[in-house]
Amino acid sequence: MSKFLKLSLFAILILSLSAFLAACGNSNTEDSSEDSNASGEDGESGEVNLYTSRHYETDQALYDTFTEETGIKVNVVEGSGDELIERLNQEGESTEADLFITADAGNLHAASESGLLQPVESDVLNGNIPEKFRDVDNEWFGLTKRARVIVYDKERVDPSELSTYEALTEPEWEDRIAIRSSSNMYNISLLASFIELNGSEEAASWAGGITNNMAIEPQGGDRDQAKAVAAGQADVAVMNTYYIGGMLNSEDPEEVKVAESLGVFFPNQETTGTHVNISGISMTKSAKNAENAQKLMEFLSNEKSQEQFASANYEYPVNPNVEVTGLLESWGEFKEQDINLSVLGENQQEAIRLFDQAGWK
Repeated sequence: MSKFLKLSLFAILILSLSAFLAACGNSNTEDSSEDSNASGEDGESGEVNLYTSRHYETDQALYDTFTEETGIKVNVVEGSGDELIERLNQEGESTEADLFITADAGNLHAASESGLLQPVESDVLNGNIPEKFRDVDNEWFGLTKRARVIVYDKERVDPSELSTYEALTEPEWEDRIAIRSSSNMYNISLLASFIELNGSEEAASWAGGITNNMAIEPQGGDRDQAKAVAAGQADVAVMNTYYIGGMLNSEDPEEVKVAESLGVFFPNQETTGTHVNISGISMTKSAKNAENAQKLMEFLSNEKSQEQFASANYEYPVNPNVEVTGLLESWGEFKEQDINLSVLGENQQEAIRLFDQAGWK
């Protein structure tokens, strides 16, 4: 064999070996890519997209912890509940949102009625969240709860004068009550709970009685009602507990002063119980990262996350295994209305009608 032929055969051998190694390299790259994609699908990495009307640092801290533990990045879009529901309606199947969080069971019901949500079957969620704080069709789940209570001026009102929501309609409370407008979802849900517990006729009577006893025309939020009482414009107000917690721990000394002048009273302890509502989480109908979304839902319902919600935002945990501490503990235990919160949405339109009938602005 000539020297030239030997060199040619050697070159061919080298080229063939190089091609073989390159093919093996491409195969490994493809396998690696497939493994990476699979990892994203099974929730070990990837992302989840969240639309939320909550705007608390605590929530972001929980999302960060979830990412550290799972590798799943949480992308957050904030807005009001109404804005986000409208956005989901407009985006339809093309939405990037996997999860929707908002305050009030009434708002969650509105999203469900618009066909924006899907049911989630999870033993973890069912175990962590009592049935009354879950949608009957498992389309939303409570994350935190807040009580709608009576706050009173400590100097002008003795708590022994207080008893029930219904008692506030009596003549002795004329020109003494501050409360938000009838268009506020918290009040719509409150009246919806009375419809469920007492019937439409008694609920209508309550709406009319409160309207007659208002000290000032409804305006502003819950904090504004507290300020009206502290300013002597009213003697009592109806508001959510977590607002009082926020004011007592505010960086604004005026808010702290207002809150310190008020007492907190849990009504209806001898009858139907105090009204409670939730902020809740739901999976969108068009979720692209459903498995990751469910993992985040379950994470936010666990005991550690629930403790963080309660300690930082002055909200009550929905997980019954979590004990309240600090300010919430100082207010004491209380009896809650015994209803499934799904009825707040179901009775929503009737509540609006009764408010209009009463002339409640």
